[in-house]
Amino acid sequence: MSRSEIKFRQGLALLSLAVMALVFPLFLTGCNPRDYKTQAAQVPQLVLVSPTDPKTFNYANNQTFPSVFPFIYEGLTKENGATGEYEPALAESWKFSPDNKRVVFTLRPDLKWSDGKPLTADDVVFTYEDVVFNPQIPTDQKESIQIGTKKVFPKVRKISDRQIEFILPEPFAPLLAATAAPDGIMILPKHALGDAVTKKLPDGNPAFISTWGTDTDPKKIITNGAYMIDSYSAGQRLILKRNPYYWRKDQAGTQLPYIDRIVWQFIENQDTQLLRFRSGDLDVMGDTRPLRPEYFSLLKREEDRANFQVLNGGPWSGVLYLTFNLTKAKDANGKPFVDPIKSRWFNTLEFRQAVAYAIDRNRININLYRGLGVVQNSPISVQSPFALKEGLRAYNYNPDKARELLKKAGFKYNDRGQLFDSEGNRVKFTLLTNSNNLTRVAIGAQVRQDLARIGIEVDYNPINFNVLIDKTNGSRDWDAHMIGFTGGIEPQGLANLWMTSGGSHSFNLAQQPGQPKIQGYVANDWEKEIDRLFIEGARELDREKRKAIYGEFQKLVQEQLPVIHLVNDSAIMAVRNRVQGLKYSGLPSWGLWNIQELRIKE
Repeated sequence: MSRSEIKFRQGLALLSLAVMALVFPLFLTGCNPRDYKTQAAQVPQLVLVSPTDPKTFNYANNQTFPSVFPFIYEGLTKENGATGEYEPALAESWKFSPDNKRVVFTLRPDLKWSDGKPLTADDVVFTYEDVVFNPQIPTDQKESIQIGTKKVFPKVRKISDRQIEFILPEPFAPLLAATAAPDGIMILPKHALGDAVTKKLPDGNPAFISTWGTDTDPKKIITNGAYMIDSYSAGQRLILKRNPYYWRKDQAGTQLPYIDRIVWQFIENQDTQLLRFRSGDLDVMGDTRPLRPEYFSLLKREEDRANFQVLNGGPWSGVLYLTFNLTKAKDANGKPFVDPIKSRWFNTLEFRQAVAYAIDRNRININLYRGLGVVQNSPISVQSPFALKEGLRAYNYNPDKARELLKKAGFKYNDRGQLFDSEGNRVKFTLLTNSNNLTRVAIGAQVRQDLARIGIEVDYNPINFNVLIDKTNGSRDWDAHMIGFTGGIEPQGLANLWMTSGGSHSFNLAQQPGQPKIQGYVANDWEKEIDRLFIEGARELDREKRKAIYGEFQKLVQEQLPVIHLVNDSAIMAVRNRVQGLKYSGLPSWGLWNIQELRIKE
């Protein structure tokens, strides 16, 4: 990845030819997704692609994106991906009390699960009280709805089969966001999962934690969304079919979704994905992760001839960052998760700031994003009204400043320009990222080059995405990693990353439910201050006052630098003209957020 742009393009072309040589025989042997349509079942079908298999079919256990859940579940509310507004979903309406401490949601009449059983207030209470609020179930949705300094959950109670009341300890501005799909809390079936919550495993954890893994018969997964799982072949594809009991209808009274079947292909290599799209085997590319920038101009030239569109929705709503493992905790046997020598470096502010100054983000944007990206200085998505546009500390490329900071912190250089700490240890660490994202792999290679210029040796290791998540959110076995995080309008959606109790707070991960015990966890004072700001921001209902609170949060992050923000993608997606009804923008994390409205015109 250290080649010039010309050599990079030449290498990409050669790689594409090599991949084509491997993939072409597959087309001849019947692996074309179009072949799944038998003469007896010529139904409208959409063929999509994902770089990774699903990790689970249990929504509460999910920690990754993309996932199958936006296809198969809905929440009480839904975020409109075009406007950012919260709209009715399973709940047809809601009403706040005058003091904003009670909210009554009214479900739509005659809601049903995919097995035909009624969906009622009992399912809503079960989802919130028995699953999300359960301290033994490590769902990532907890932080989105914990309220106040004591981080308590609302009381969710049934009024009738169609009405549920949320009783809040104090006003909570992000409530509608917390209840909204695809990023908020989705409703689960009590009749299918209730027993798994109460039944205990030998280790004392609820059986729910190991329920509905990807080894479960997909036909046993009960859903309430537009689709249900028909079949799953690990490493190959997942096939979804229409949920016959889905509640949505169009203005003419036609039941949605319009598309009968979705074939979700799993192809890790992005160049292979490109070949499959160009050959007509995929309908959409870039719906769960923006297209690689170098694909943009290539596909743009082919739009008219190949009968597809390349859409640019502006800056993507997620963020890309590099972070160090700041934990000082130890495992159950007393072994530090991070080498104490490296831990001293990582927990030195000047070291983190030096690394930030050493990374040439504009070069990343020009060379790897083709100028289509946005240099990010904030943890909040640029589309959000809460994102600070000015006044944030920016770590613009300045290797001289980086060296000054390192020397100030006691680091020293030898006559070959190599960096050592005050005790004579060579400064070297391992950087991880997910290997399926080739742009990110290239960014990591440049980061390694940039840090070499200030004397730091980086052992760069792109690995499988699911393995990366297991390390960062589970075993804590890592030095530094680079990853993206989905964003949106509401800052509270970031709580799982930024609050100390969050399951995605990987840079200093606290004890998580169901994980082996850890010892000696300590949160930094600035982490506690971020907790306070999130709590204060959530209880404030005035938009301008909330903006000021989250402004303090953004400034604090840029001062303490637990993560180093890099360059944000543009939301670029390619879609065949046969797919109609798409409402695309860079705001939602999922480009097909209105999947139920899409049609196929053959």
